[in-house]
Amino acid sequence: MLKHALCVGVLLLTANVALADGESPVVTADKVNWGPAPPVFPKGAQVGVLAGDPFKGGTFVLRLKMPDGYKLAAHNHPTTEYVTVISGKFHVGMGDDFDAKNTHEMSAGAFVVAPAKMSHYAFTTGETIVQVQGDGPFAMTYVNPSDDPSRQ
Repeated sequence: MLKHALCVGVLLLTANVALADGESPVVTADKVNWGPAPPVFPKGAQVGVLAGDPFKGGTFVLRLKMPDGYKLAAHNHPTTEYVTVISGKFHVGMGDDFDAKNTHEMSAGAFVVAPAKMSHYAFTTGETIVQVQGDGPFAMTYVNPSDDPSRQ
């Protein structure tokens, strides 16, 4: 798990952070600096860090942009995750087994909390952007280790 946290940390920190020292605290949608998501996420997603450092203690805010049909297998985090849908359709379910029929379809403005260590999964309909807030350090553990793209 430490290997994954370090790998994710290095990649997110090398992605352009939208809020740098001396810049305005306002980040408009066109100013989010997108970069490839770390390898712990399936290929195709992009990430933009809006505030904080996901791999240090303290609050962070990031956005995750996913293409149509993007799937996140069942996983969990050591800290609580707060997710708001910015655009698109985000289908989320809770549990250890991915089951598309047991998800809630969320559209822009919808919000979900995934408590620490609660397994959850998701997929998208159309290009979808979600905003994720939490307390670092960020880590992601797949219920089934073979679902972890960074191990392939």
